[in-house]
Amino acid sequence: MRIVDDFPVATMEEANVWIPMSDGIRLAARIWRPKDEAPVPAILEYIPYRKRFGTSTRDEMMHPYIAGHGYACVRVDIRGSGESEGVLEDEYLQQELDDGLEILQWLAAQPWCSGDVGMVGISWGGFNGLQIAALQPPELKAVLAVCASDDRYADDVHHMGGCLLGDNISWASVMFAYNSIPPDPELVGDKWRDMWFERLNANGPWLETWLRHQSRDDYWRHASISEDYSAVKCPVYAVSGWADGYSNAVFRMMENLQVPRKGLIGPWSHKYPHAGVPGPAIGFLQESLRWWDYWLKGQDTGIMDEPQLRVWIQESIPPAAAYKERPGRWIAEDQWPSEKIEPRVYPLDDLRLAEPGEEAGSFRHSVQSPLTLGLFAGKWCSYSAGPDLAYDQREEDGGALVFQSKELESACEIMGTPAVELEVSVDRPVAMIAVRLSDVAPDDKATRVTFGLLNLNHHRGSDRPEPLEPGRRYRVRVQMNGIAHSFAAGHRLRLSISTSYWPLAWTPPEPVRLQVFSANSSLELPQRAPRDSDRNLPPFEEPECSPPPPATRLTEEHHNWLVHRDLARSSSTLEVISDSGSYRLEPINLNILTKVVETYSTVGDDFESPRAEVVTERGLARDGWAIRTVTRTVLTSSSDAFHLHANIDAYEQSEHMEKRVFCNAWTFRIPRNFV
Repeated sequence: MRIVDDFPVATMEEANVWIPMSDGIRLAARIWRPKDEAPVPAILEYIPYRKRFGTSTRDEMMHPYIAGHGYACVRVDIRGSGESEGVLEDEYLQQELDDGLEILQWLAAQPWCSGDVGMVGISWGGFNGLQIAALQPPELKAVLAVCASDDRYADDVHHMGGCLLGDNISWASVMFAYNSIPPDPELVGDKWRDMWFERLNANGPWLETWLRHQSRDDYWRHASISEDYSAVKCPVYAVSGWADGYSNAVFRMMENLQVPRKGLIGPWSHKYPHAGVPGPAIGFLQESLRWWDYWLKGQDTGIMDEPQLRVWIQESIPPAAAYKERPGRWIAEDQWPSEKIEPRVYPLDDLRLAEPGEEAGSFRHSVQSPLTLGLFAGKWCSYSAGPDLAYDQREEDGGALVFQSKELESACEIMGTPAVELEVSVDRPVAMIAVRLSDVAPDDKATRVTFGLLNLNHHRGSDRPEPLEPGRRYRVRVQMNGIAHSFAAGHRLRLSISTSYWPLAWTPPEPVRLQVFSANSSLELPQRAPRDSDRNLPPFEEPECSPPPPATRLTEEHHNWLVHRDLARSSSTLEVISDSGSYRLEPINLNILTKVVETYSTVGDDFESPRAEVVTERGLARDGWAIRTVTRTVLTSSSDAFHLHANIDAYEQSEHMEKRVFCNAWTFRIPRNFV
């Protein structure tokens, strides 16, 4: 990535600005803006990840760049996070959105602001940008939402197809740890300790709240713009990546929003595209300027003359848990859905390969997947913090029903949302289905292209789960994540169906035998023919950014995924290590420590044995001042309930000795609701 420090407009930074709320709480902001006092549009990023150090490197690589082209870029810590006063009690609460409206009013009223404001953000900041847009504040003129969702239940870290995601546990643990650390004394002064203990006393495992909402209810409907797309009145640019968890939302927003809109999906994980991994990364900051200049400055940059949706179609590649780049090319559609994409239906009877001892053309197929199927699935959302993508699917297919095509005579390209229509029955009242579409090379290596989950108890809708009747036949549709992929000639399509996918999804309470009636079942692929117009798409510029802050690495970072099998105990364990080590941010002379270890374990085929544990250590230190916190979350389950245990320990350096100054622990039993 090219570092740029010479911009058209000279800028200045205000390191800490307090934005007053109507209830007396002050929110902490960092502002980059032109030195010239002539009013310019403002661009707000509003997240809880601590502007002081949590996102400071990312912020400094992005916001000064945009400010240097004539904008005021404002990075605000949400109430109760970073140096902002108050406590943070959950994500996307009405208080957060109301504060956002007041921030927009404050920005528009500043003498250096033209009165026009945009919102930008990745993940949380993309979510609340969309959510605040649905409240229709007059100051908000456009939104750029990266890796964000329109539907908090259907497509977020918590659930997929009504199944409970493993990322639900790890994400809750991330916020449990973030909420345990204090503001920086250098900015808030002597009251840092009072603010810290206010947060510690208010902190608790958000996972307990989330687990009490296992179906689509009012908790998840709140702040989901999918409940009323027409409420959004300003233009939206929605961006994601195929390795991210939020690409489906781009398709839905292109289809359902009623405002000027654009969509972009690259090969990337949960990162801004100028730092996108897997590559190729793009000049996303330049693309952002084209968007902001058009909607905030009224300049015709040509961005709205280009196709509505642009995506990276990925080519066949050997399976790996991490990629530096995904080969492929850019393709585009003028509108979505596209009339130029045709569904192609493959009856499962045409795909099935007869197993030894099975009569060809058999119409009923049975599977009871092992508890550990899914250990090589990777994360629901790749964060590029380690090898967290799906590995060779041959590791998983031994416990699945496998339907496979013949070798393709020519390339087959798809763009959109693959799905399977199934007629099934099960032998238990609670069950799930996991489906995977893989690209099988001539050497038999199988690369997962996309996947989908369905809690069968949600077959009538995720807002009305019900028990299944063993032996009864059900017709269900399982949608997979949207994708654009080119299957090469000589390769084969493989559809794999299983009754578990641990630990990507929590397991059913008992082992399940699934019957698939293939004569009434099919795979549907959104087939797209190559077009000459794709070759004429204007290329993206090369990635650029402003200089990152100087930092000194103090200890090495280490990221890994380890699968352990103890044959004597019949146990399996997946250990995910995200050790960022420690480093010093030189401009503020602050040492930062972060280490996270996730452990997912099972014993034999005991469906009451799954256990998830996340331990996080965070530390801050400067010139004799030091704090450290350790948070731990453990989730297990029995046949009728989830069992949540959490604890926190906080330490403070005092006279060359670390002392524990706070501890707390929680235990909850939460009934299972057909999950």
